[in-house]
Amino acid sequence: MTNHSPIDPHLLDRGFSALADATRRDIIARLSTGEASVTDLAAGYDMALPSFLQHVRVLEAAGLITTVKTGRVRTCRLETQRLADLDRWITRYQAAWQSRLDRLGDLLNQKGDTQ
Repeated sequence: MTNHSPIDPHLLDRGFSALADATRRDIIARLSTGEASVTDLAAGYDMALPSFLQHVRVLEAAGLITTVKTGRVRTCRLETQRLADLDRWITRYQAAWQSRLDRLGDLLNQKGDTQ
């Protein structure tokens, strides 16, 4: 069943803004295979841990990930519902534009048939 509830524009802004950065998109991709510690995620980047944590905080503020600290380990988990919300927003407009392009194609084909 498709959820047609409105999406908070501020959450959309934060979500798309967070995904505008390649490092953050990569973190999302890595978390799509399962939870990971911040240390494990950061190991693949040539940046200081505090800089990497800024990326984690942006993703968390956007609701795209959650983190849980157990002892000294902070574990990150992907929030698939927020990604689904962003995807739903894109899909809605993609369908609208596809419909418009189909109608334009039909109109152009009709004009071509009359000439």
